[in-house]
Amino acid sequence: MHIQFYKYQGTGNDFVMIDNRSGVYDSLSVAQISRLCDRKFGIGADGLIKINTSESTDFEMDYYNSDGSKSFCGNGARCSVAFAQFLGLISNQTQFVAIDGKHEASIQDGEISLAMLDVQSIKSIQSDFSLHTGSPHYIQFVDSIHQVEVIKEGKRIRYSEAFKMEGINVNFVEKISENSIWVRTYERGVENETLSCGTGVTAAALTFAFCEKRSGNQLIYIETLGGKLAVSFEMTENNQFKNIRLIGPGTFVFQGEIYV
Repeated sequence: MHIQFYKYQGTGNDFVMIDNRSGVYDSLSVAQISRLCDRKFGIGADGLIKINTSESTDFEMDYYNSDGSKSFCGNGARCSVAFAQFLGLISNQTQFVAIDGKHEASIQDGEISLAMLDVQSIKSIQSDFSLHTGSPHYIQFVDSIHQVEVIKEGKRIRYSEAFKMEGINVNFVEKISENSIWVRTYERGVENETLSCGTGVTAAALTFAFCEKRSGNQLIYIETLGGKLAVSFEMTENNQFKNIRLIGPGTFVFQGEIYV
């Protein structure tokens, strides 16, 4: 199979992007997707995204982790919006559908503001936390984030008895200031630390506000190994989160052709 692809990245979280509006790549197998994402034998990426047609929205974002499993991806969603604009599907505003439902997004000066789904609750796990922001996330606050063995500790939690069946993304978070945090993430499906995780920084920002006992409109700035992101949201008095937006770039890297 001959594939024309485009490579995009969002704060270092990188993706193989495929225009599949014709349906010609519907038959891509898990093994083929994994091969395309392989950094030694394929293109190399944290995930693969097919842009499909949608009857009710501008397009469908069909996302696969590098092992071929499916989930929602915040950084991938922003890159999908940038790619859809490149394809001429949208201008500066869009609504699209993903595995977790419909999303709205806007683009201005290279920054993409992505609407995430509401979050109803955060679960405490001893001194740590878990929540779902399109994908399941585990949050652990640390004092010296650059000293954390992210792969070792992330894998331990991800494959623990409580999470090994479904899997969970593991985020280590350090407070920088009253409105900023550092986040490092071990991602299930990639089974490694990634330079950034959109749903992960969203989960971290919400949990940070929860632990700080805040309410009302919030804007949290996030540092990751791959760059800077921001998350805005409204935190209600009963600890629910609405109007969540993940804000950051989605950047074209290169394009090419490959045979699988």
